[in-house]
Amino acid sequence: MSNAIKIDVWSDIACPWCYIGKRNLENGLAQLARDGDIPAVEVTLHSYELSPDTPVDFEGDEIDYLAGHKGMPREQVSEMLTRVTQVAHEAGLDYRFDRLQHTNTVIAHELLHAAKAAGRQADMAERLMSAYFTEGRHVGRIDELVELAAEVGLDETEVREALGSRRYLPDVHADEEQARAYGITGVPFFVFDGTYGVSGAQPPEAFVQVIRQVVTERTTVASANDDHDGGDETPHTSSA
Repeated sequence: MSNAIKIDVWSDIACPWCYIGKRNLENGLAQLARDGDIPAVEVTLHSYELSPDTPVDFEGDEIDYLAGHKGMPREQVSEMLTRVTQVAHEAGLDYRFDRLQHTNTVIAHELLHAAKAAGRQADMAERLMSAYFTEGRHVGRIDELVELAAEVGLDETEVREALGSRRYLPDVHADEEQARAYGITGVPFFVFDGTYGVSGAQPPEAFVQVIRQVVTERTTVASANDDHDGGDETPHTSSA
């Protein structure tokens, strides 16, 4: 997939907009596939902890957490969660904040890197986000994470050893350092072909537009390079 359009996504397991953005990107790619004009695409997920100081076992519900963490009135938090739930529904997701177990996500990020090494990152990300936002599973404990990993076909013994040894923690930190280098201050954040940055859970149509723009510019550059290599015409330097 050396010619694939590369899409790098910074997100957090516990970010509701990240799961919506993930699904909207997938829906946009599906639309391009139906139109028959999508090239190969390679999506890589990168770690970003929104609240690294969150305890593994938080006492209280999501309203308690957000009211305390953001200092917002509980009624305002409740209204915000209702709105997010509606937007998630439009994306085909069934959020259940009444079940959600707020937790620290660093080990879940380590699991995503372990899954990436095994070629199952996309499946693992989907399983983690679904478990967190729709099933009320606890994604901050190793035992629970090992169970979820097994559900997507990863070896339980290998996953337990990787998480217990913190083998992939440096990879999590490297992702976060790259995010700082890019100036990313919130997620989800999408980088297309290392060139275009898109912030937030944009609708599928927005992702379609960006990908088509990338394809168009690739074609323009390739055409300009071909003209230059042929030596028959003056190269269009502004397009190269």
